[in-house]
Amino acid sequence: MLAIEANGQKLEAKKGDTILQALKRGGIHVPTICHMEGLLPSGTCRMCVVEVEGAPGLVPACSFPAAEGMRIHTSTPTVLKTRKAIVELLLSNHPDDCLYCARNGKCDLSDLAREHGIRNRVFRGLRKRKEKDISSPSIVRDPEKCILCGKCVRVCEEVQGVSAIDFINRGSKAFVGTAFDEGMNVSCCINCGQCILVCPTAALTERSYVDEVMRVLADPGKTVVVQHAPAVSVSIAEEFGFKPGTDIDGQMVAALRRVGFKRVFDTSFTADLTIMEEGSELIQRITEGGPLPMFTSCSPGWIKFVEQFYPELLPNVSTCKSPQQMMGAVIKTFFAKRENLDPKDIVSVSIMPCTAKKFECARPEMGRDYVPDVDYVLTTRELAELFRIKGVDPGTLEPEGADTPFGERSSAGKLFGASGGVMEAAVRSAFFLLTGDEMKEYRIQDLRGMKGSKELRVKVGDLEVGAAVVSSLGQARRLMDEIKAGRSDLHFVEVMTCPGGCINGGGQPLKADLESVKARMAALYTIDKTDTLRVSHRNSQVQRLYTEFLGKPLGHLSHQLLHTKYQKREVLQ
Repeated sequence: MLAIEANGQKLEAKKGDTILQALKRGGIHVPTICHMEGLLPSGTCRMCVVEVEGAPGLVPACSFPAAEGMRIHTSTPTVLKTRKAIVELLLSNHPDDCLYCARNGKCDLSDLAREHGIRNRVFRGLRKRKEKDISSPSIVRDPEKCILCGKCVRVCEEVQGVSAIDFINRGSKAFVGTAFDEGMNVSCCINCGQCILVCPTAALTERSYVDEVMRVLADPGKTVVVQHAPAVSVSIAEEFGFKPGTDIDGQMVAALRRVGFKRVFDTSFTADLTIMEEGSELIQRITEGGPLPMFTSCSPGWIKFVEQFYPELLPNVSTCKSPQQMMGAVIKTFFAKRENLDPKDIVSVSIMPCTAKKFECARPEMGRDYVPDVDYVLTTRELAELFRIKGVDPGTLEPEGADTPFGERSSAGKLFGASGGVMEAAVRSAFFLLTGDEMKEYRIQDLRGMKGSKELRVKVGDLEVGAAVVSSLGQARRLMDEIKAGRSDLHFVEVMTCPGGCINGGGQPLKADLESVKARMAALYTIDKTDTLRVSHRNSQVQRLYTEFLGKPLGHLSHQLLHTKYQKREVLQ
């Protein structure tokens, strides 16, 4: 350990620590803009400057290494004046529409201005103007609010391995844009929304459909139904002041009814349905022959990634629709028939932790006869906005259960919200489908946690199944390259677009740190541990759906409604 001193306080730094890491561990706050936890420092914004005795000038804490005997000062007049000037310069080219901004109350730039006592615009000049890009069904890009911190560029390239956006031009003419500065809709963007989570301003936001949903809720001629994803119930509470990881599933269901939805369905039900279809598909490929390894198809950002960058591996992707789209399909068919409703009079809304789901529901193959399976997707953040507009606080309501016929779910379906959860649910049911016996221990520790890449060898009868789990497309790219190079020991691969899975999706509450994401994941594991129904194949409502309507997994009607196909996608990159 290294002995250092900061503001007269004795601290210990680990060898290899930056000044920022050492100060943070010692409880000393230093403001940052461009810094990203877990990535190499870029040192571009200089917001984190500090004084180090003996150094000729101020040094960036995020990139300057801590050294034995170092004496640091974080709030001298020179340091504070410099930081204030940086914020004032950023504000000089920033719009003054904070009252109407999507990040009002959650803007890092606004917070920094307040912390540094900035009450008026100091620098004035000709503002740079750039058109807002609203071409994407998932993400809105407003270059005028960009402060060139580079976080979006880094997460897209270094974490997701997509590189849909980058710096264009240099100096005062620099801006962040797509290839050839075209619309996001024709770029290689996979709509994951991780750029939204790291953006300090509203330069990147989700495409909001709150107004459209409110409009249909007010239409007496429409039957408006809603489904909610497994990860939403353990994250929406954060928007209303609850501790991260608090599960308010029942209260959220009650709130959804209060705002006007006629039926509230649980997407975990169709997660169980997905396991029945996907597990059967995997067994069919293993026993009868088919492209292996089989990749999961629940994550729409991942699907677009394969279509763009690895089209030769599309035959390996499961033909199953995602749980969202399966739910939409059975709502517009089985539910419509049961309730004697015209599918065109049903408006199907999804509450998802994911911005890419907005893109997915708009895909032309996700519907029949020009009637989409899902009409609108709201993120967790948008749901909180809808609740506030309607004056509904879920924290004050008594818990209620989801509606039948799509209300019963297993805890295996709930695990879909975390990286490794799809695989864990699939292994539990595949073991039963292949052997006729239940697993002695449902919990599969090797598949749990935030690690970006996990592997498992499991004995299922006489067969040893090789399984891999990856989250973030940077991790997926590494595994895909191994498979292309000849790796052949895997049968089944789960891919989640976002690091950690849906609990860390691009539509989740802003400003969540790693501990908050871990708390959401832990909440899902707790639900699984305490639930009485822990396997998808024991869901009686799923069995009933097959008996009364679908027939059997991989049957004719199941293929027609619950499966699809994908093809190579040409984009600008």
